[in-house]
Amino acid sequence: MESQYGVIEPQAEFPVKRLLRVHHKDSDLVVGFPAFGPRSLKENLEEMSEDYSHPTTGEKISFRKPTTSESISAIAYGFGSNKKVDAKRDILNPIWLQAGDIIRTQDGVFTNTTETDESKLKAMLNNAEKVKGIYFLPNEVAFAPYDTFDRGVQDCDTFVQGGLARALEHTYEKVAQNLKVISSPQNYRDGVGVYDFGSVKEPVSKVVTLSSFRGFALDWLFVDGDGWVVSDGSAFGVLSQEK
Repeated sequence: MESQYGVIEPQAEFPVKRLLRVHHKDSDLVVGFPAFGPRSLKENLEEMSEDYSHPTTGEKISFRKPTTSESISAIAYGFGSNKKVDAKRDILNPIWLQAGDIIRTQDGVFTNTTETDESKLKAMLNNAEKVKGIYFLPNEVAFAPYDTFDRGVQDCDTFVQGGLARALEHTYEKVAQNLKVISSPQNYRDGVGVYDFGSVKEPVSKVVTLSSFRGFALDWLFVDGDGWVVSDGSAFGVLSQEK
C-alpha cells in the first residue's frame, strides 16, 4: 500500500464546537462559541443538546440551556470591544439574544422557570429569600415585583439598580454589574428601553430578549419581555458534559 505523506489531521467523532470561557459570579463559565442560531429558541435548544467534539481534546461534549445570568455573563465578555468576541456587534446589533425563560404574572416577573400554575408560583414565594425587594429561590429563580423596576426608556443607572436587572442577574447586590457594563453610555448613548413587562391576568411564559434599538436616531439597549420561542434569535449553550 502506498504511503500518504503530509499532515495527519485529527478525526473528530462529532462536529467540533469552539468554546468561550468567561467569568461568572465567583467562578468560570464555559459556553459554546459562537452562540447557537439565529433560529427559534426551540431549534437552538435542539442544536445545543446534540453531541460535539471538544476543540482541543476531541472528547464528546454537549450543551444545556443557560440561565438568564449565564447568558448575561456570556455577552458581557468583550461587549462593544469590536474584537474577536463582541456580542454587541455579532448578536445584539443584527438580531437579538434569547437570554432565558421568564414568567409574567399579574404582580411581577419570575426568571428562569417555565411554571405557569399560579398557585404553584405563589407557593414558591413562601420559601423565597427576600433581599432588597427581590425574591430569590434556588436554581437561579427570582421574582421581581413590578414596583421594583421602571418600564419604558431609562438611564443605565436606573435600570441596573432596578428589580428586573437584579433578578435577571440573580444578584443580591444593589446593582446588576454585568448589565451595567452592557448598558453603559459607552455602548448605548440613549439608555435602556424596557418594554412588554406589563401585568397580565394569568401567568404567561415568555423569553426575555436583549437587542440594540437604533430606530429614529435612538440608541438603546432594548430589553423585551414578550419574546416567543418561535422568534429567530441567538442563544448561548453552557458546556454541560465533557467525557
